[in-house]
Amino acid sequence: MEQLLDEFALFSDDELCAAFMSLDICSDCDVGLRSSRVPRVSLRNGLYRGILPDEFKDLSWVEEQICAINVAACKIVRLHGSSNPENPFVLYGNTCAHPMNVVETAKVLPRAPTDIAGRLGVIFVGPKKYKPKALGDIFRVRRHKVIAFLRWLCAHNKLYSDLSVDFAIFDQYPEDGPLPGLDSRIVHREWTCTCRT
Repeated sequence: MEQLLDEFALFSDDELCAAFMSLDICSDCDVGLRSSRVPRVSLRNGLYRGILPDEFKDLSWVEEQICAINVAACKIVRLHGSSNPENPFVLYGNTCAHPMNVVETAKVLPRAPTDIAGRLGVIFVGPKKYKPKALGDIFRVRRHKVIAFLRWLCAHNKLYSDLSVDFAIFDQYPEDGPLPGLDSRIVHREWTCTCRT
C-alpha cells in the first residue's frame, strides 16, 4: 500500500511505520491509486477549499447554487405550516435532491435566476394558502453576499480562476429577497382535517 500512496498522498513521511497505522480508503480512491493516478477527489488535487471566512457561513443554499459551476441535482422541497396559532409563519419540511446528468459546466457565472428556479419545485401542504413571507430565509438571495462569495471563489479556488463573471446577471437578483421566479415553482396542496375531536 505504501507504494500506492507514494507521490499521491497529501504528504509522506519516511518515519511513519505502517505497523502503527490504519488506513481506510474509499473504492474511488483505491481505483485511482492502483492505476497510479491521483484520486480525483483527493486533497492532493488542491481542491480543498479550507474553512470559509465567517462572512460566508450564513449563505443560503440558493446563494451557493448561484455560484456553482456544476449543478448535479434538482430539488423538491415539501413544506407545511405550523399548527400552532402562535407561530403561524413557522414552516417544517424536507428537501429531496434528485440526481440528474450534468448537462453543462458553467463558463460564465453567476447562474441566472431562471436556471436556479428551473431545477426547483416547492410543494406547500396545508389547510391554508401559503403566505410568501412565510418562506423566510429558505429561498433568500442577498445580492451583495453572492457577489462577494463569487469574487472570493475566483480568488481562492483554481476551478473558478478561468471563469467569466457577468455582473449584469446580478441585476436579475434582489438586494435581499426571495429567489426570482420562485412563485411559478410553487404548488399548493390543500387538505382539510377530517379528524374527530
